[in-house]
Amino acid sequence: MRHEARHGWRPVDPPRRPVLFVNLRSGGGKAARAGLVERARERGIDVLVLQPHQDLAALVGDAVARGADALGAAGGDGSLAAVATVALTHGLPFVCVPAGTRNHFALDLGVDRHDLVGALDAFTDGMERSIDVAEVNGLVFLNNVSLGIYGDAVHRPAYRDAKLRTLAMTAAQVLGPSAAAPQLQLTDDLGRGHPHPAIVLISNNPYALSRPLATGTRPRLDSGRLGIVILDATRPGADPPARAWTAPRFEMVAAGPVHAGVDGEAVDLPASLEFVIRPAALRARISRRHPGVSPSGRLP
Repeated sequence: MRHEARHGWRPVDPPRRPVLFVNLRSGGGKAARAGLVERARERGIDVLVLQPHQDLAALVGDAVARGADALGAAGGDGSLAAVATVALTHGLPFVCVPAGTRNHFALDLGVDRHDLVGALDAFTDGMERSIDVAEVNGLVFLNNVSLGIYGDAVHRPAYRDAKLRTLAMTAAQVLGPSAAAPQLQLTDDLGRGHPHPAIVLISNNPYALSRPLATGTRPRLDSGRLGIVILDATRPGADPPARAWTAPRFEMVAAGPVHAGVDGEAVDLPASLEFVIRPAALRARISRRHPGVSPSGRLP
């Protein structure tokens, strides 16, 4: 296939003991509507349906201890990261089944987000390649870490039901006349300080900011670089300065614990933050019928 040669995908033998972890609540019940559990078991895949308050990392570790030789996740990006972390720790292949709401990682990996059941073919008739993952203070993320306005927004209870409205309300409070911007201190690649950034986005590989037809996606997941974007708080009489660059490592400090969105999940991080990229750390598999590249990666 064309995407095999162009994007590093190679055919592989199917695993003997694949395990899929399914969150039936993700994406408004998308997996349940598709009959994903039944379709997976028909393919010989061991399926574990997640229950509220279960320790996903512990469940995945138990599956590996019982002999699992391929791990998959059907859920939101936070669940994907938890399963992928165990997969890369043990050098096992990882399968992303797009059962979340937006499925950002699936899109950038080249999985067809509209072919939920077909994504299971990654276990039985799949292609594999190695991709990067990123870490903040040792915590793995597949997509990005958001600080500032968005980092505060994901901690609010209303966020998941009304994301845009909550983000707008948070922005008004953080950047309004009587509100202080998040107390983050950082320096960009030009040596310029940003003492009061409103938004900081650190991503596992950079987003295609210069490609408006495919905005919000990453052309590659194997560049070995973090993507870093900073937007400073507005100041009277000045345009809000912004800066974007890439680096294999990035450090910053804050006045205290930081509210963050890590792959869309609310996380409190310590004041001293260290971001690193781990090149080619994760063995990813997809169905050979899926594109194998993100929308921005298809552009010239």
